[in-house]
Amino acid sequence: MNVEYSTRKDLPCEELYQLFLAVGWATEDTPQDIINNFNIGFVNSTFVFSAWIDGNLVGCVRVLSDLHFRSIIYDLAVLPAYQYKGIGKALVQRCINACESSEWLVQTDKAKGFYEKIGFKENNDYFLTIPCKWFDHSCSEESR
Repeated sequence: MNVEYSTRKDLPCEELYQLFLAVGWATEDTPQDIINNFNIGFVNSTFVFSAWIDGNLVGCVRVLSDLHFRSIIYDLAVLPAYQYKGIGKALVQRCINACESSEWLVQTDKAKGFYEKIGFKENNDYFLTIPCKWFDHSCSEESR
């Protein structure tokens, strides 16, 4: 399996949507105007790393960072057929390498064990949110 990694931010919207659909973060009834703009969060992120096999997007992650003190990982996703092959770990490692002195944060519940295995530790901070206008509550970060 030859995985190529990229720092390209303008990931193809349809492929990104299909990846999110495969991991359960999008639904079949997602409106076309959202699909057409699915990469906006990636384009506007500080860092983006993606994994490609035979020209097909198989994984991605994005980061928001002040480039010094704090960096936050968002949307780490790997197609189910390619999970448990080191791709997710390699994507996160690329994030950390891009800003080694930063504190790294991630909000997760289902992937907690994955992040703990690669060195993240639980803290007792509280995250408060205002829901995004693009998604109803069932598609929010809390329900992932």
